[in-house]
Amino acid sequence: MNSRDSGDRVVKAVHGLKTTEPDPEYELELSRHLHKTYDRPGLEELYRRFAQGEGWLDRLMRRAIWRAVAKRFGQGIDLGTGLSFKHLETFEIGDGTFIGDQACLQGRYDGRCLIGRRVWIGPQSYLDARDLVIEDEVGWGPGAKVLGSAHTGIPVDTPIIRTDLSIRPVRIETGADIGTNAVILPGVTVGRGAIVGAGSVVRENVPPLAVVAGVPAKLIKMRVADDPTD
Repeated sequence: MNSRDSGDRVVKAVHGLKTTEPDPEYELELSRHLHKTYDRPGLEELYRRFAQGEGWLDRLMRRAIWRAVAKRFGQGIDLGTGLSFKHLETFEIGDGTFIGDQACLQGRYDGRCLIGRRVWIGPQSYLDARDLVIEDEVGWGPGAKVLGSAHTGIPVDTPIIRTDLSIRPVRIETGADIGTNAVILPGVTVGRGAIVGAGSVVRENVPPLAVVAGVPAKLIKMRVADDPTD
């Protein structure tokens, strides 16, 4: 059944086809000034003043503050409202990326979070970003989560929350798509161009161009030329 037979309406992509425009020089200069003027706690306090606003100035100030704190912050990034973060200084974010409203990005002081170019991260997403790489042009559905760490639970006579934390790298390769409310578990790599179905729980690596779904996620099919993705 093709899209016309099923009644689907196919339209052009929006975010993926946008041209990334350079940020104006006054915004870059503002970031440099903020970086020189405030320490990191001061910048985080300043950010809270602009975190919820939807106006032009609020968005500009969010970008300027994130750029002043982050390890690397590209051009043309769009930051939604109500975003929360920890250890933004360990983040590298590429050009043209969008991070939706109320997303939470939790880094670690000695961690690494790399988000590539033209990534789309949906509203209310959660990223355990202590050892996380999301490569270029990844789609990350609203409410999707990645967990990069878990308590060892050893010794067994100790409350689990008091046991050591095992941090395992998570890698989402170029062009992959993570469905709404999916969960990616520690140590998983989702291969290039793969699709993770909505609500799936992924505990094993996903091959490039695979389509997986379910709890736990299982292989549904492999993507081939001109084959619909649903």
